[in-house]
Amino acid sequence: MTLRGVIEAPKPPGAGAPIVTMHGVTAHRDLVVHGSTALARAAHPVIRYDARAHGESDPGRPGSYNYPTLVDDLEAIIEAPEIRVERPVLVGHSMGAHTAVAAALRNPEHYRALVLIGPASRGEPPSADSLAGWDRLADGLERGGVEGFLAAYDRAIDPMWRTKLLRIAADRIARHHHPKALAAALRELPRSLPFEGGLGALGAITLPTLVVASYDEADPGHPYATAVAYAETIPGARLISEDGPDQSPLAWQGGRLSREIAAFATSLE
Repeated sequence: MTLRGVIEAPKPPGAGAPIVTMHGVTAHRDLVVHGSTALARAAHPVIRYDARAHGESDPGRPGSYNYPTLVDDLEAIIEAPEIRVERPVLVGHSMGAHTAVAAALRNPEHYRALVLIGPASRGEPPSADSLAGWDRLADGLERGGVEGFLAAYDRAIDPMWRTKLLRIAADRIARHHHPKALAAALRELPRSLPFEGGLGALGAITLPTLVVASYDEADPGHPYATAVAYAETIPGARLISEDGPDQSPLAWQGGRLSREIAAFATSLE
């Protein structure tokens, strides 16, 4: 299976810590820092890739959409001969944040630090209602393509943010080359846990960590309280967010988010 990605090299070449960005479920490699080039301009080599079944990457086999496999994929990316970076900073949104946590718990010596954007998993099995919602999205995508997905997604969003969120969703779903595989991922991933035993398991993370929270009004799928709990449980972690609940989430502000990540990476040195 081939994972598609790109490397943004600093110009001129710099000595900043390498950064690997990992997107959320149904997103793609451009939707972590939303096209911002600020990290490369700040001297950081940036590796961006599409997760299996997402974007331009190949689909996985049935049953392969789970966090242990996503960590395997991450390790394959950073060890690939054409990339081969040592101890990168892992920057992940949602599914990507969970992958970063799972990777840090498995092999902490392989990584320098974590930036966890919009984490949602609390290390506990999701509710039946939550799983039913993911299954509706998968059914909508499988039966009706982009329009079917949007019809199912529309049921779950705040009317205040409806127009913007539907536009973003339409753009990201249209970018996937294997929609049936993506539908399978939508069913399988929510049933996989990046860590077990509840939030207390995060206390074993030994890497410097920055947690990016979003207020629930715009982004209820990534609860503010969960991000706060991550920051309180991971030793030494720091929490940042947008300025207030009526603001566009920091996770959506590519330039500002990139500058926060660059400042965090610089502080490690």
